[in-house]
Amino acid sequence: MCRLAAYLGPPVPLARFLLAPAHGLVEQSYAPREMREGRVNADGYGVGWRAEDGSLARLTYSIPIWADHNLPVLAEHLRAPLWVAEVRNATTGLANHPANTQPYQGDGLLFLHNGYVADFPAVRARLRRALSPEIECAIEGTTDSEYVFALLRQILATADFDIPEALRETARRLFDEFAAERGLLNIVITDGERLHALRHAVGAPSPTLYFTTDDEDYPDATLIASEPLTEGAYWQAIPEHHILTVGGDKPAQLISL
Repeated sequence: MCRLAAYLGPPVPLARFLLAPAHGLVEQSYAPREMREGRVNADGYGVGWRAEDGSLARLTYSIPIWADHNLPVLAEHLRAPLWVAEVRNATTGLANHPANTQPYQGDGLLFLHNGYVADFPAVRARLRRALSPEIECAIEGTTDSEYVFALLRQILATADFDIPEALRETARRLFDEFAAERGLLNIVITDGERLHALRHAVGAPSPTLYFTTDDEDYPDATLIASEPLTEGAYWQAIPEHHILTVGGDKPAQLISL
């Protein structure tokens, strides 16, 4: 299990998003309040953002977020209108390595996953047979999360789906076609313009996932997080088995699976 967060709104320094909140990802890395499996998120961290030229970028590290003495300086000087970040609690058997640390990036997308796919070695074997050579060769690590991202990219590349439709199809194929018996699928994905968040699970309760569009500390912005980042009463739980879509010129939407 991991903790994730995302921001979309007026440009802010990374420090404003990642370090300033009272219950931000730094605190959630060592003192999560609602993590049902695991106790700390000390197996690396990563951040992604939309750069000034509109491209997406990311940095990933295999050390705990609280141990990176360069982060406070870096975070004051990076500024963006979109941020995603995660602190990692590694699944047993999946190495602590930057290649296994999210966010993942590919095909103009940044991707975060909080959860796991049970019996992943067997599911991975079935998944690999379904992936195109180009998408399979782009996989750098060994995590179930990166394979879920690969499946989603495969669906987007081969079907006329938007991202919410592709998220729905990814969940369906993972549990129906590839016979995953149990899994937790809290996902945040962005193309740099919009944020899409899925809260879903099969065979277990969905991990927590919240959002707010009204936090006074972040005017005109949307925040999504595994646990509320601030103490205000603005946060709402995303319903289980729903997709939240925000950004662009459309109002926030909740879509049922």
